[in-house]
Amino acid sequence: MTKYKIAVIPGDGIGPEVTASACEVLQAVGRKSGHAFSFTEVMAGGIAIDTCGEPLPKDTLRTARESDAVLLGAVGGPNWDNLPGDARPEAALLGLRKGLGLFANLRLAVLFPELKEASPLRPDLVKDGVDILIVRELTGGIYFGKRGREKKREKLDDGTPKGVEAFDVECYCEAEIERILRVGFNSAMQRRKRLTVVDKANILETSRLWRQVTEKVKTEYPEVDVDFMYVDNASMQLLRRPKDFDVIVTSNMFGDILSDEAGMITGSIGMLPSASLGTPGTPGMYEPVHGSAPDIAGQGIANPLATILSAAMMLRYSLGLPREGAKIEEAVENVLAKGFRTADIVEKKGDAFLGTKEITEKVISEYEKL
Repeated sequence: MTKYKIAVIPGDGIGPEVTASACEVLQAVGRKSGHAFSFTEVMAGGIAIDTCGEPLPKDTLRTARESDAVLLGAVGGPNWDNLPGDARPEAALLGLRKGLGLFANLRLAVLFPELKEASPLRPDLVKDGVDILIVRELTGGIYFGKRGREKKREKLDDGTPKGVEAFDVECYCEAEIERILRVGFNSAMQRRKRLTVVDKANILETSRLWRQVTEKVKTEYPEVDVDFMYVDNASMQLLRRPKDFDVIVTSNMFGDILSDEAGMITGSIGMLPSASLGTPGTPGMYEPVHGSAPDIAGQGIANPLATILSAAMMLRYSLGLPREGAKIEEAVENVLAKGFRTADIVEKKGDAFLGTKEITEKVISEYEKL
């Protein structure tokens, strides 16, 4: 029997509810597979600010580093909106990514056949389903570049004083680009062998370097069909022909935007899991794409399926249990096929739905049948 150590960061809002559901499913996996999971709960985000005075306590990062994987709920909420950037709950996310060396974010945007009516796109555009993996560079680019403000003496062409000028610098090196590209290529090899590199190479020097490095790396993956697409065109094509995309690899900022757009195509952000990975042997972090949803926290109606599917990604990518991960995904699909829904994915207002606890029990029941 193998024992796996999981650091659980429930966070804020509905985070504690959905992470509890995922842990229940993992316990069911343990009972059936003979493996054991131990969970250590630690704080980050708004609750850590209120309790410890900082968004990411040192003990949390230490526990995460000593674990096999990290399961995160959600952080943030209106209670902390007026704090400065480095003191906000979201700073915990950047700190965890940096502290764990998580440079690759994998977001799955899968439209389950049972939920195609929930997609905002025309039925003919999603009739064959959508299955996109967005690989986003996570620790470089404009989000981690030099930033600041300074008072300028210069004036605009019309004579208006410039006043305060703010700047955020986009910077990438070859090594950062190459390692995220390899994650994209390796992922494509396990899927439909199509890779789209999204950039803005007609304007940005960093994007031109992305293309140059891609041309070098792609020679090692002759089976993968590679194309390049400007980010503005990619945002349009995701809406026009989403089924044509397989793996998208892109920079930190572009990936942040496109992954949310792709998520909306699936009909509910409450269904989307994600994985943040570093070098082999380091713990990955797994979290739903959705936010903390404080307006429904504590009501028992949050959709836990994205977090449960994130746990399935954890089994596959960090714990070396791909079969068990696939069975969780199959269990979720079976639950949906039988017509069970949470409030956010009912076909029309007024339809019956299950709460967080009830839908979790359905997933466990389906898993135990497999």
